[in-house]
Amino acid sequence: METRPQCRNRTTNDSFDDTDENETLLPGLPDDLAQHCLSSLSPSLLFSVCHPWRRFLYSPSCPPFFSLYALLSPLQNPTPGQVVPQNTVEFFSFDPISSSWTPLPSPPQHPPLHLLHRHPSFLSRNLPIQSLTVSNHLVLIAATTHKLFPALPSPLVFHPESSSWFYGPQISTPRRWCATGSVGGVLYMASGVGSLYKGDVARSLEQWELNKKRENWRWENKAQLKDGRFSREAVEAVGYRGKLCMVNVKGNAVKEGAVYDVGLDKWEDMPQGMVAGWNGPAAAMDEDVIYVVDEVKGSLSKYDGERDCWVEVTELGQLKRAEQIAAGGGKICAVSEKGERIIVVDVGDKPARVWEVAPPRGMEVVAVHVLPRMISIDKTS
Repeated sequence: METRPQCRNRTTNDSFDDTDENETLLPGLPDDLAQHCLSSLSPSLLFSVCHPWRRFLYSPSCPPFFSLYALLSPLQNPTPGQVVPQNTVEFFSFDPISSSWTPLPSPPQHPPLHLLHRHPSFLSRNLPIQSLTVSNHLVLIAATTHKLFPALPSPLVFHPESSSWFYGPQISTPRRWCATGSVGGVLYMASGVGSLYKGDVARSLEQWELNKKRENWRWENKAQLKDGRFSREAVEAVGYRGKLCMVNVKGNAVKEGAVYDVGLDKWEDMPQGMVAGWNGPAAAMDEDVIYVVDEVKGSLSKYDGERDCWVEVTELGQLKRAEQIAAGGGKICAVSEKGERIIVVDVGDKPARVWEVAPPRGMEVVAVHVLPRMISIDKTS
């Protein structure tokens, strides 16, 4: 995100002088030249000055600023005996300039989408819904249906620039509890469990190149894991300097790490210092720096590859029991315990600047991601 969300006296419905409705962007300049000049201004300034500048901010001609994209779930818990809803997840975007939440367009209805976050038979445990970002796309890759089967036969993808959803190529074995990540615009899915446990699926690694032409989309098998230990939990596989890094157990517990070298199509052991400090959710900034939150201490650290150690950036009580983090635009965005809020840490500032974003009323955060803002018709007028 570009700026710190703040309480504002103005909103997207504020009225400016009606005389600016048909004005040019900059009097005396053609629009293409005016757009070039305005592109260097901060998004918050473009939003605040006048309607023409605000329309430009949300148009395809303006370089997009970063926004939050969140998977949200209603706060009500299902109770034993209750009819299990077929879908308990909604998709929203948070605009840090207007400090407002906007629902994403509805996903395709065919096939019907069944994503369950809670089930009355498992009140103490949330069902994972695995999502990630690849080449400025939001991708849902694995989840559970109301009948406790794998929910996604194909990846479900949202493209902010066109505000549209589409499905990727069919997955050979739809699954849950897998490891998902991306390197260089290529999506990877490792291990997992289908409708039943199968050893070859639990050891598998497959890739999909999203940036290829649609007619060339397919999942390709890559080097297998040595065993099925990574099918125990839904975990993030973090893209880092041409490699995919992951651990097999979440949280502050004894775990095993593995690193996949994309160029060599080869698995290797994770460095001891990396696995020792991987004590919570992790994410990479531009695939160059890995950040991890120690969910017990509430500390945010970054990995130093040369010294094989973690360097603390900040320690915050709000980060204790953080459930997931995302990185982008110089910010680390963490889902707090029970999804009550999103904590944003600007790691570019020293000391790191911190603020919070509350979800829409009656909702909790399941996962958060950082992507360019949508082109919004509502905010351009």
